This record gives sequence, C-alpha cells and structure tokens, in this order.
Amino acid sequence: MSDDALLQLAPIEFVGVNDEEEQKRIVDALMNVIDPEIGMDIINLGLVYEIHVEGKKLMVIMTLTAIGCPLAGTIVNDVKQSILPLGTYEEVEVEIVYSPPWDRDRLSRVAKMALGMY
Repeated sequence: MSDDALLQLAPIEFVGVNDEEEQKRIVDALMNVIDPEIGMDIINLGLVYEIHVEGKKLMVIMTLTAIGCPLAGTIVNDVKQSILPLGTYEEVEVEIVYSPPWDRDRLSRVAKMALGMY
C-alpha cells in the first residue's frame, strides 16, 4: 500500500511529470508549506489540485480554505521557496483557484486526526 493510500491524501493531478519519484519529491517539498492559520501543511489540507511541469517551470494550482485569506501571499511565497531548493526548477508559479471550492473531504487522515475531525 502506498504512503498516499495510508495517509488518504486528496488526489493531485500531475501534468508533464510522470516519474513517481519526482512527483514524490515535489509533494514532499510542498509538505513543508504550512497554512499559518491552521498550522497544517497544504498537502494534508488538500489545498493542492494540480502540478504542471514544462521543462524547468513548475506551476502549482491550488486553493485556500477561505476566499480572501489574508495570508495568501505568504503561502504563495512559501510554495515557491519550497520548490526552488529541489534544484530541478528555475521558475515556480502558483495559481490560486476557488473552483472547485475546497471542502473538508479533501483533508487527509492525518489532518482530520490533528484537527479533531476523525
């Protein structure tokens, strides 16, 4: 059973990167990005919907738990700073979307337990 299955992470669509080891490196890096209001990483919160890679450019398409989050800029910067040290990508973009809207069903098992929702 994979780690994702054990954690019950929300699915992330990868475009342009089929190598599972590289996908894992990216996800592991993004697990260092903490939503400062909730105190949990953006992967376990299920905020990341898609990751697109084109050459040396990586784009993260993600959402936030609430529209108008005052810390959106901080989270976007943290995403960029988590990916650049991988040394594979020279440019990182983050697109914040609100469709589909985030809901608690995207929380991982770890997040549900930590937030007392399991």
